[in-house]
Amino acid sequence: MKGLDTDVTISHAAANGMPAERTDGFTAMVVDDHPLLRESMVGRLKMMGATEVLEAASVAEARARANTSGPLDLCILDLGLPDGNGLDLLRELGTGGWPRLVVLSAADDPYSVRAAFEAGAQGYLLKSASAAIVSDGVRRVLDGGVYADPSVASLLAAGLRGGPTESGVSELSAREIEVLRLVADGKSNKEIGELLSLSALTVKSHLARIARKLGTGDRAQMVVMVMRAGVIR
Repeated sequence: MKGLDTDVTISHAAANGMPAERTDGFTAMVVDDHPLLRESMVGRLKMMGATEVLEAASVAEARARANTSGPLDLCILDLGLPDGNGLDLLRELGTGGWPRLVVLSAADDPYSVRAAFEAGAQGYLLKSASAAIVSDGVRRVLDGGVYADPSVASLLAAGLRGGPTESGVSELSAREIEVLRLVADGKSNKEIGELLSLSALTVKSHLARIARKLGTGDRAQMVVMVMRAGVIR
């Protein structure tokens, strides 16, 4: 069983330097003030199957593109932008209905990683990472999972476990934690049911109880909360 833990599992393809499989038909925006890095990321997304990739070099440009296009399937953005904080942009895009947000940053400190997930990111990648790891992380998020670069996974755990236990996390049952591990891996309700020998309706009931305990029905937020409390290792 794969889970999102402090060692963050990497796919067999990424571990062997192979390109991630294509995820055809998605749309995206890349926000970074370095033209070469932005161009490289755009090219990689198109290789992965993106049909449209917008570019922005600043918070202002990103807002303008987002206002024109409406929510796309994915946004990859840097935290350090010339005219503002990428964390603020993360929150704005999440509030605006963008479903998948990935940070691609040079910052590898616990504060930056924690702040990104708390602001609504589903993924955190490092600019120093190999192309295969970046592609694999993007694919995992596109598939509905939550992903942290393996180089910052231990920092993430250290930074999140130091805080207070999330309200409601201590009330989760062993079965509910099993369900959340599979949610973290991007599994659908049907897939979770097949793996745990449960009906899709029972899985849905588990998720409803988890939502009541954690105070959120958002799957990514659920995963971040149990990561923060150190429940998923």
